Amino acid sequence: MDDDLEKLSRDELITEVRRLRAGIRAHRDSTGHELCWHHPDLWGLLPEKIEPEVAVPPWPEFLRGCLRYRESLDRELPRAPVSDVEYE
Repeated sequence: MDDDLEKLSRDELITEVRRLRAGIRAHRDSTGHELCWHHPDLWGLLPEKIEPEVAVPPWPEFLRGCLRYRESLDRELPRAPVSDVEYE
């Protein structure tokens, strides 16, 4: 799957690593409602261009998952500032 890397020069590999790191940092630094959204820009960093098959759970299960995710942030980042901005 990653055979293309074998053909890249050292400079091309460094460029690729920087591109991937920038994408990972953008994802890491997302905040607010961006945290619970799908990330096609991150997936687009991969060389294989496929349309991801996203399966969406029914609303009750989806909302329970959102609540568990938000609760995990309270546990793991208890001092994180709260952003009271409505999603648009």
